[in-house]
Amino acid sequence: MRDRRDGRDKEREREPFGASCRTAAEGSVVTAFCHNPYPETDRVQLHIECARWWDVDSDSAPAEARPAGYVRLTGRCWKEIESAWVSHARVVP
Repeated sequence: MRDRRDGRDKEREREPFGASCRTAAEGSVVTAFCHNPYPETDRVQLHIECARWWDVDSDSAPAEARPAGYVRLTGRCWKEIESAWVSHARVVP
């Protein structure tokens, strides 16, 4: 017997998904601005790598970008920022 959910899950994965995010760094602070234009909630999280070996890398708390919603995430390093990015995850109902 075939599980109907398998087909729906595969179909769901092909649908457009994910908030559009941009990051901005000013000094040692990073801010990510995310907008979700899709009908599914996107759980976004900001990740920051610091340039100095002794500076602690950080991850923001996950935030839910609901359909047609905006989310702002911030984080910082003590000194310089090496890189920053936003990860995305589907919220399972």
